[in-house]
Amino acid sequence: MKFTSVLAICHKFVLTLVLLIGSFTAVPALSQESEGVFHASVLMYHRFDEQRYPSTNTTLEQLESHIAYLQEGNFNVMPLPEVIYRFQNGQTVPDKTVAISIDDAYLSVYEKGWPRFKEAGFPITLFVATGPIDRNLRGYMDWDQLRELQAQGVTIGSQTRTHPHMHRISAEAVRDELSSSNERFIAELGLRPDLFAYPYGEYSLAVAEAVKEAGFIAAFGQNSGIMHKDDLTFELPRFAFNEAYGDLNRLSLAANGLPLVVSQITPADMVITQNPPFYGFTLSPEMEPKNQLRCFSSKYGKLDVSLIGQRAEIRLPGPLDGPRFRINCTMPGPDGRWRWFGRQFLTR
Repeated sequence: MKFTSVLAICHKFVLTLVLLIGSFTAVPALSQESEGVFHASVLMYHRFDEQRYPSTNTTLEQLESHIAYLQEGNFNVMPLPEVIYRFQNGQTVPDKTVAISIDDAYLSVYEKGWPRFKEAGFPITLFVATGPIDRNLRGYMDWDQLRELQAQGVTIGSQTRTHPHMHRISAEAVRDELSSSNERFIAELGLRPDLFAYPYGEYSLAVAEAVKEAGFIAAFGQNSGIMHKDDLTFELPRFAFNEAYGDLNRLSLAANGLPLVVSQITPADMVITQNPPFYGFTLSPEMEPKNQLRCFSSKYGKLDVSLIGQRAEIRLPGPLDGPRFRINCTMPGPDGRWRWFGRQFLTR
């Protein structure tokens, strides 16, 4: 998939806020004896050392700096399925737990990404659309390479058969994308994946329900945020990285992040019927200082936030443009860390 300038500008506003407050670049080290927590950061990559595709590429210099940062810091890099299992069974993970995911099964993952993660001892989850593999498309892995990675401990997740914009196709087509790709995974790898990633990070509530009915246990978008046990299991966040947004400042924000725990999100569906949407959510009682909640959009920058008790209402001054639009909200947390909640909206 391609990242747009929407993502780039939105993150620029948030990073500017963090830098102005002055505690972003110097996150204090946490105790090795930190108690278990119910949240984790999920990183997302696509391809490596493919400079022709900067919007989805991570350079080897960036990748190696990420690995070194995670090795040298007090981080716990854990397999994504284990994090999901623990949360769904009421179990904690160590503080500052990070999981690594990669989308699309590009050949550069096999040749350049995975060897570096493997050498560092970092488990990864690879989300695969089966169609490009079956068609032997140039630049993608083949089934033999996927079997090799699977044998080395890589978790294989699904990303449909043809990688469509799932909210734009019929319910029957959605079911076919899920069932036909599952059949190919069983035939080639001997398993049906448990984890799912929405192509382009796009879905509707109906699509999410279809993914659940297809037997998956969790699904991921591409909205930035810290995964929390109380998140909607089929709308989980990830931090996306590419050349423009792949420096250590951004990695530090993600890896040291804390969840901004919310509920009663409106509109509930990311596919909006009213533009601009009347956007709001209810903050969990422990989310403080709530008066420092700040929200940003790509087009309008800092947005007006009204607080009534624990309820936050965010009003946009005008309509959303383009097919996708993100709003990111942050709040300072303890120990110089930052809480983060992101939401993507689809206009068509």
